[in-house]
Parts: sequence; structure tokens; C-alpha cells
Amino acid sequence: MMIEVHRLTKRYGENVALNNISFSAGENTVIGFLGPNGAGKSTTMNIITGYLSASSGWVKVGGFDTVDQPNEAKKLIGYLPELPPLYPDMTVRGYLNFVYELKKVTLPREKHLREICALVKILDVSHRLIGNLSKGYRQRVGLAQALIGNPPVLILDEPTVGLDPKQIIEVRNLIKNLSKNHTVILSSHILPEIQAVADRILIINNGSLVADGTPFELEHSMSAQHHVSVRLEGAMEEVEKALSGLQSVQTVRNIGEKEPGVWEYELTGKEGKDLRRPIFALAAKRNWPMLSMTSSDLSLEDVFLRLTGSAAVPDDLTKGRDA
Repeated sequence: MMIEVHRLTKRYGENVALNNISFSAGENTVIGFLGPNGAGKSTTMNIITGYLSASSGWVKVGGFDTVDQPNEAKKLIGYLPELPPLYPDMTVRGYLNFVYELKKVTLPREKHLREICALVKILDVSHRLIGNLSKGYRQRVGLAQALIGNPPVLILDEPTVGLDPKQIIEVRNLIKNLSKNHTVILSSHILPEIQAVADRILIINNGSLVADGTPFELEHSMSAQHHVSVRLEGAMEEVEKALSGLQSVQTVRNIGEKEPGVWEYELTGKEGKDLRRPIFALAAKRNWPMLSMTSSDLSLEDVFLRLTGSAAVPDDLTKGRDA
């Protein structure tokens, strides 16, 4: 495992910021931290990077304990905090040279820094003062400093804050490309940002890990049943009877005729059954034109709202998994 977090707890007096969080992440994957403001995302990331100490529990990065072997662990991490640690009186190039020396990087300086600047698209502003840059460019400079030394682990706290829609898409694509050679932990309270890039999502609420899984797993694990609405052209009684005869179908409800000869049906699947493929195969076999098929399962947004609200949390969503 590239990152191991075990029973992590952080207290500030009587206030518990993190409560017994555990998870692990393998190589070349994107882990998305999702949660409301103040849920504990930044606290977790700060402990992983060594900027904060935990009240109990431990973290290992690349097999190195962040408390017992802090220097070895930190060498493996590139960190972009929510507020990038920039010096406004420095030029972009001067600042990146400073970080290069601070990290004691041994890669060829000119080539390495130029590659990073090209990657995050700041070559054209490398001669300018950081204080004169837009928020979007300053965010890119912060990402560049995290990449110096080519660390295998990248911790990115709200990396798209202040960016315009075009820049957000560029950062998303960059993160996906970085995941080919890095383990990326990405934090955000904005669901689409996480959903667009994460291979796996951890939802944190009130300092506790309330869900851990792929976007597909989270969308389907809040409900034991799978629901599908489908519009098929064919003799209504014949279609309804055939749909009811599918082994994976529990119930079929006729919604009504939506177009001449086209009827809509709402189907509920048996526990753990995905209805889409059996329905498609049946329609193809009977030569019934399928005009639409939509899943009415909970969206990831619905799951997030349930888990961060007052709804009960299913036990299977909180089980730790290896990436």
C-alpha cells in the first residue's frame, strides 16, 4: 500500500475533529475526499502530510511511519494546501527554484522545472511576479510546487478553488493524467469535482468516515433494489408479461402509453440484480424498439445528502477497502 491510515483520531480539547478513521490506497489511483465544510477532510490530509499530529492512530506513506520516520515519508509526498504557500514578491521561476532547493531534489533542474511548468501550463508566466498573477495562475503555481521532485503521492486540498470552468476542466484532466504515475488524494466539498476524477470516494461527515467505495458502488449500495424505467414499442400485454417473466425482475408497473404503440414500464429488480442487460436482451430478441431506458437509483448527490444528513448509514458503506 502506498498510503495506510489506521484508526486516526484528532482531538482539540473536548472537540473531536477526526474519529477513528481508517483507509488505505494503492499505487496509481485517485482517492476523492468528499464532505461538507468542516467535516475533517483538511485535518486528515494535514496529518497524512505530517503538518499535524494525531491524537491517536497512525499513518504510513510508502511503508514509512509519518511519526517515527517523518523525513522518509515526507520525501514521497507533494502537497497542495487549500491556500498555496506562495511568496508574492518572487517570480514564478524564482519560487520554483527555491522549492527545488528546499526539497533537495537531484533531478536535472532546468529540464525538470520546465517539464512541470509545461504540464501545468505556466511557461508563459514563469518570468512574472506571483503577486501579479490571477487566482487561477497562482493555483497552478501551487500545483507546480507540489510536483517538484516527482513524488509518488500527491495530496491536493481543494485544487480547483478560484478557477474558471475552462481551468477546472484542465485541472481535472491533469489529475487523471497524474494518476498514471502517482497516488492522488483529492479533497473537495463539491461533488462533481470528485465524481469527475476519483476512482474511489471517501465521504467524511462530522469527523467520521461514513462511506468508502467507487462512485458506482455508492450509488447502488444505499438501496438493495435496482429500479429501471423503460419505454418499449410493442403489444402492451405481451411486453408486460415478458418483462414480468425475467428472473431478475421482482415487480413491473405499467406507467401508460407515452406515444402511439409505445408504453412505459417501471421495473424493480430483485436484491443485487441489475436489470438493464436482461431488458435489453429481451427487447432485442423480441424485436421491440427500445426508445428509452433510465435508472431511477439514487444519484451520488442523493447518497451524499443522505450520508451527511440525519439518515442512517448502512454498515457495508463504511467498511475499509484497499484501492
